[in-house]
Formats: sequence, C-alpha cells, structure tokens
Amino acid sequence: MTGTPQRQPEDGPRPESLADLLGGRRGAVDATLPPLAFGLGWVLGGLGGGVLAAVLTGTAVAGWRWRRGDRPRSVLVGLLAVCVAALIALRTGRAADFFLLQIAANTASALAWAVSIVVRWPLLGVVVGTALGQRTRWRRDPALLRAYGRASWVWAATYVLRVAVFVPLWLSGQVIALTVARAALTWPLIAAALAGSWVVIRRSLPAGHPGLRHPVDPADADGVGARTE
Repeated sequence: MTGTPQRQPEDGPRPESLADLLGGRRGAVDATLPPLAFGLGWVLGGLGGGVLAAVLTGTAVAGWRWRRGDRPRSVLVGLLAVCVAALIALRTGRAADFFLLQIAANTASALAWAVSIVVRWPLLGVVVGTALGQRTRWRRDPALLRAYGRASWVWAATYVLRVAVFVPLWLSGQVIALTVARAALTWPLIAAALAGSWVVIRRSLPAGHPGLRHPVDPADADGVGARTE
C-alpha cells in the first residue's frame, strides 16, 4: 500500500509526453520534406527546379500543418525557413547553399544548448518546465536541475553531430549527400535524442523523486519539517 503512491508520480510523465513537448517525430518528418524535394528537383531540373520543388513542398506542408491545428507562428516560421534557404541558393547560384541556413541554425543551437547548461539554465528544463506550466519552479529542485543539465548535453551533441557531417559536404558541394544527411539526421536523430535524454533524466533523479511534474523545493520541505517539529 505504501509503495504504490510513491511510484505513481515517478511513472506519471510518459516518454510520449517528452516527445510531444520537444516537437515529436511528426514535426521532424515534416521538416525533411522540403529538403528532399529540393534534392529531387535539383537532379531533375537544376537549381531552379530544386528551388521550385522545395518552395512548393514547403507551402503544401505549411497548409497541411495549418489544417491539422499547428500554431500559426510555427507554420509560418517553417515556411519562411524554406523560402530563405531557397533565396540564399538563388543568390549565390550554388545548390549546396540551400543547406547553409541549416548549418548556421545547428551551429547556433549547439552553442545555445551548451551555454544554457554552463549558466545552469539547461534548455531542456526551460522547454519542459514551460510546457508543464512550472515556470521556474524546476530550477529550485537541485535533482531536477542536475538531471536537465545532464540530459541537455544529449541535445547539444545532436547539433554538433549535424554540423560535423554537414560542413564537409557543403564545402565540397555534395548536394545529394547533403539531402540524404539532412533526412537521416532529422527525425531518426531526434527520436534517439528523445529516448536518450529521457533515460539520462530517469537515471539522474534519485530514488523516490516524484518526477518531472512535481519539482521538489528544498525551502518548502524545510518549512514543512520545521512546522512538524
């Protein structure tokens, strides 16, 4: 009887909830379609064909996401990213530059995640805490703060890996290889990061911790202990 109530809070946050909070597989699959269309269009019709295919696909994906109820800002940002990438490629006349925006975004993301961990505001905690309506309460829980910090390194590593793969391919102008790498390092890598970061969090939390949805504030615990003495 006493063991059951203690386990329920730990098992409350399902792995699927973490995936939903961080975008999930569905959004990652959507993001791979315009680059794949660009690669195919480039093979069939050169730079112009690639740009046209990417923009049309991006518009179709945006329309579909809008109809299924995604946030307008998220939809527009996704479409804008495709259009900016297309404009960069048209401006430079180099097909591989379609992926330049992706390289820059991953570089910035890797730095942002690393800095957030160093300053003790791990982005994984910020995202999950905000989605759970906790504001900054999770930061007052030393165990959660430590767990989010460790798990955030998993996400930082995914961005570093993408940059390490993309940059040499971009420098050598390998459009097809970039297209394949873009797809291979999107939803499969995100799925792996979701699973890996969840394992890190679960193993970092001490036994008996109530879980992500129930941050433990040491000040509150001390207050309760003082009143009961």
